[in-house]
Amino acid sequence: MPRFAANLSMMFTEVPFLDRFRAAAECGFKAVEFLFPYDHPAETIAARLADAGLKQALFNMPPGDWAAGERGLASLPGREADFTEALAMAIAYGKVLGTPFLHMMAGIAPSDDAAAIACYRENLKRAAERTGEAGIGLVIEPINGRDMPGYFLNDFDQAIGFVIEADAPHVKLQFDVYHRQILHGDVIVALRRMAPHIGHIQIASVPERNEPMSGELNDRHIFAEIDALGYQGYVGCEYRPAGSTADGLGWLKEV
Repeated sequence: MPRFAANLSMMFTEVPFLDRFRAAAECGFKAVEFLFPYDHPAETIAARLADAGLKQALFNMPPGDWAAGERGLASLPGREADFTEALAMAIAYGKVLGTPFLHMMAGIAPSDDAAAIACYRENLKRAAERTGEAGIGLVIEPINGRDMPGYFLNDFDQAIGFVIEADAPHVKLQFDVYHRQILHGDVIVALRRMAPHIGHIQIASVPERNEPMSGELNDRHIFAEIDALGYQGYVGCEYRPAGSTADGLGWLKEV
């Protein structure tokens, strides 16, 4: 069975963020991920992880002005200084929290725009160098346009191309099953083909983004395939519970 990490930005929202670590541990999780930790000191989050006996699996680099609609900085020409500052902050948090991966969000930009592509390549190179020096992995994730309209990185083959071009063993693909199904389908074949480049996997039902086993995909078969491929990382539960988080965890017993 895969090793699951609770996504604390979506799960256990019945309690304040810092209390979700204990709630996840009490439900049997051994690891967590979340979108952004930056509202709290890194040392505070590290203490919550330690107190709950949890490992940190992943979090995102600062996305820019989220309230204003920004969803990352990597593909935005003219924002290189902001990107570099965000990268430094993410690495500082990553060192304290002991995360194996940081997710570099691409931002809102046309995916075929030459300036955006060049900016993304240069920022990915910079991020690869800095994270490599820090001993932290770096992942990039294609995101579907229904959930995030206008997102620059919206194609799995394009993402694999960027990973290969980076030519760094710690730069990997973040394979979100939910986004893959909406963007392209063909989840199992893609997992098999892209397995050597996958650093982190995330799951949710399709199309509602609720608990696994509740949508159109055969999640049990997908989990078996993940095991068969020898994947050793965490599978992030990046879904919105249909009801209370704890009540919806029956799917774990079906894996």
